[in-house]
Amino acid sequence: MNTLSLLLHGFEVALQPMNLMWALIGSVLGTAIGILPGIGPALTIALLLPVTVSVGPVSAFIMFAGVLYGAMYGGSTTAILINTPGEAGSMMTALEGNKMARRGRGAAALATAAIGSFIAGTIATLALTFAAPAVAELAFIFTPADYFALTIMAFTSVAVVMGASRVRGFISLFLGLALGVIGIDAMTGQARMTFGLPDLLDGVELTVVLVSVFAVGEILYVASRFRHNDEQIIPISGKAFMTRNEWARSWKPWLRGTVIGFPMGAIPGGGSELPTMLSYSLEKNLSKNKDEFGHGAIEGVAGPEAANNAAAAGILVPLLTLGLPTSATAAILLVAFQNYGLQPGPFLFSSNPELVWGLIASLYVGNAMLLVLNLPLVGLWVRLLYIPKPQLYAGILVFAMIGIWGVSGSTFELAMMAGLGVVSYIMRVYGFPIAPLLIGLILVPLAENQLRTALAAGQGSFLVLLESPVAVGFYIAAILFLSVPYMLKSLQK
Repeated sequence: MNTLSLLLHGFEVALQPMNLMWALIGSVLGTAIGILPGIGPALTIALLLPVTVSVGPVSAFIMFAGVLYGAMYGGSTTAILINTPGEAGSMMTALEGNKMARRGRGAAALATAAIGSFIAGTIATLALTFAAPAVAELAFIFTPADYFALTIMAFTSVAVVMGASRVRGFISLFLGLALGVIGIDAMTGQARMTFGLPDLLDGVELTVVLVSVFAVGEILYVASRFRHNDEQIIPISGKAFMTRNEWARSWKPWLRGTVIGFPMGAIPGGGSELPTMLSYSLEKNLSKNKDEFGHGAIEGVAGPEAANNAAAAGILVPLLTLGLPTSATAAILLVAFQNYGLQPGPFLFSSNPELVWGLIASLYVGNAMLLVLNLPLVGLWVRLLYIPKPQLYAGILVFAMIGIWGVSGSTFELAMMAGLGVVSYIMRVYGFPIAPLLIGLILVPLAENQLRTALAAGQGSFLVLLESPVAVGFYIAAILFLSVPYMLKSLQK
């Protein structure tokens, strides 16, 4: 079957009444958590993992996709109206969007963000539709040495790119690697790093780590910096729709942001911060209204918001085709696949086409739902900003504890959740990135298994890791991730 026929089959799955309901739930929930400061898609999906164990994988992932896209939409509302980006990808939107709101153009800023997100999301999903099968076909030629080299590149990129310093990034990565090897070695049957505790023989439960890192650690961090001062929420004013001049100034940034965001989301370490910054810088350089930047330029909202949403679709390409997470949210989605006994990769397209193409088709459906939910109902969503923060965060903690207890019924895992939550809080306080920890934890079994398989095929010779040109290319990319920042700094001096 060709791509179009597979996509049509995916729409048959996504448009089933039950799956439409899950898409709507995910879109509404994603928009809500995007608007609430301090809560993002990674935290929400982590909290939903214990709840969705009884839901079929197709419906669950359609809901997760709605949460992912909805959070991108909702994050712009908080950034524009209270100058508080709920997600890192909304930081650049806050720079110009809040200034527009203060000048009485808040409605136009919200409109260009919503429409730009819709256009970028649709174009990026089209790119995902045709790029994913091609990448999946290429993945069939990968050898164990290639997969090991790919994980090395992923480790290096996230440790270097995600964090205030590469030292903190690598410390976070090694902490994740250490957590990932706890338990019984599958090949030798020996217990590793269990410290004599029977509860650790099965390893560290990924769901516990995710809820600890995102729910407990994030809420402790946000609560420690909470002040009882009332936030100034700028009322929505101005024309309900964009003027002709604002449309003319927005459509090119929407397209340029999409072109920047999609490939940046697909590469390891790309995330949403880098493409939004690049988009903002590009629009500032290309704009005929440079004097407006810093005072409320609509291009500074349109471009970064498009890049943010396009990057969200980009993370699904390596995740679905290679099983490679390139962001914290993608890492959680990989855990969700594993919870259902599925391993993303090239075989997923042939073994579970209903899931893959139903998920891709649901992105089109959810994107349309989100445009309808955001443009006319933005005044209703803004009311969420009035929810008292102490009660909100306390409720999230209680929900996290109930979820973990419901899945495991283990007091040991509740204690582990509390302990890891405190560790992740300390990491946030001292600027240690969270994403390298998660990606190290999740990818270390793959890296270890592929390394052992490659060495077994090469009869113990490490040269087998360098025989494939694909593997050598990944090693070169890893070296570039390490060396290029140093080279750029030296050139700037």
